[in-house]
Amino acid sequence: MEKEKIKFVFFGSSDFSVHALNELKIHNILPNLIITTPDKPKGRKLTLTPTPVKIWAKENNVEVMEPVSLKNSDLVSNLVSRKSDLFLVASYGKIIPPEIFKIPEHKTLNLHPSLLPKYRGASPVQSQILNNEKNIGVSIMQIDEGMDTGPVVVQKKSNFNNWPLGRKELEKELAVEGARLLIYVLPEWIQGVIEPIMQNEREATYCNKIEKKDGELDIDLNDLEKNALENLLKIKAFEEWPTAYFFLKNKRIIITDAEIQNNKLEILRVKPEGKSEMLFVDFLRGIK
Repeated sequence: MEKEKIKFVFFGSSDFSVHALNELKIHNILPNLIITTPDKPKGRKLTLTPTPVKIWAKENNVEVMEPVSLKNSDLVSNLVSRKSDLFLVASYGKIIPPEIFKIPEHKTLNLHPSLLPKYRGASPVQSQILNNEKNIGVSIMQIDEGMDTGPVVVQKKSNFNNWPLGRKELEKELAVEGARLLIYVLPEWIQGVIEPIMQNEREATYCNKIEKKDGELDIDLNDLEKNALENLLKIKAFEEWPTAYFFLKNKRIIITDAEIQNNKLEILRVKPEGKSEMLFVDFLRGIK
């Protein structure tokens, strides 16, 4: 079957999902339906905001659904009636139950941004940055009832010269790499000539859901050699959310850009509480 004629439903919600969809679109591979999570309140005014994937779907004239629950008999009936070749998942944000992932003839595949069985769970991109991981890549796996435990269809290791990358850049790199891998493997998967390989449970590692408090840095402005690498990795991993920050005179200071020079953390840009982003040198002048 030609890649362009594969009928599939795409499950996704985040920017990671959008990067994957953009790459698929470049190769004329578009889903017949997108399933995403419902709009959520955001910002100080708690404005109901659609997921990046819902916005993408509307811009690309792809039908989109945002069920509150996947355990819905009408949704299941709808998906069965579509007779899809397979379902694809990339950063959807919810566990997909067996009554859904078993529907398509060629099962449900997940694009996961780590070399499974390492970094299963909620925060693989951030966790690999935090751990200064050198063995980074993407996996295409077949979904089963566990958390990222299904057999692996194909994997590819990535190499980055300017490590550590920020979360947004690494997320995009892995999403695009994963989509390309998916494009490469789909025809053979549909033909049934690929036998997925079970993961080695003894090598499995899990990553936790990230919380706001995780972004607080152990930082001493008079001794920026202390915890320099650990702090830099947090700044890179926690871009945008939950952000990497420290407190000065009871004010929260978010570090938005930094690097390591001569074994010291070189803070480049900050966003002080209640103020706009600025150069760190300008911030220091202001507090003196």
